[in-house]
Amino acid sequence: MQKAVDVARASAGVADVRAYTKQESARLVEPWLGNGLNLNDLPIPRMIVVRLRSGPPPDFTLLRNALAAQVPSASLDDHRRWIDRMRTMAGTAAAGGIAILLLVLAVTVLSVTFATRGAMATNRPIIEVLHYVGATDGFVGSQFQRHFLALGFKGGGIGGGAAIVLFGIVGAMNSWLSGTAGGDEAAALFGSFSIGVMGYLAILAQIGLMAFVTALASRHTVKKTLDSID
Repeated sequence: MQKAVDVARASAGVADVRAYTKQESARLVEPWLGNGLNLNDLPIPRMIVVRLRSGPPPDFTLLRNALAAQVPSASLDDHRRWIDRMRTMAGTAAAGGIAILLLVLAVTVLSVTFATRGAMATNRPIIEVLHYVGATDGFVGSQFQRHFLALGFKGGGIGGGAAIVLFGIVGAMNSWLSGTAGGDEAAALFGSFSIGVMGYLAILAQIGLMAFVTALASRHTVKKTLDSID
């Protein structure tokens, strides 16, 4: 173990090298084998974690050859394929989230447009009277805009509030499972699911965005309808 650590530390581009103890190595298999088992008779591999410096990566081929020459039983895994797959999956998830947000915005605009037209068709006699007695298009449009702005905040608040509660519950569960074998493995694979203060602010910003889009679509629809009355 010490020889493998020395070889890793001697490689260029390596910032830190940490060898896991037998107890720490055994904890890594607890999620699959359970707790309280005697693992002394099992060939649990010892792990050495190598952290790299920022900048150009080290020569993994040279490091692998050095390990093979001095510690034949050691194997090197740089996780590049796994990291590339995770990066691709994260990029796909982010693109999917943006596409869903754009789709929701489009559906919101269409829904508000039809709802505004329905409301104006129902109240058309009143709108015509207001229009003919001198009410400006801006006044009539502001009434609908205010109404749908409130609806936008209400709908966005329900969805955003549910998202905040969901992330709060997941964060509490992560805190509760922190320190356990299963919790450590889940955190290593999927992260902490914690969005932080900026994440919650982003949710609030999305609530405002949905309300703004709702009000803007309503005002545009009212303007087009009033122009047809003229």
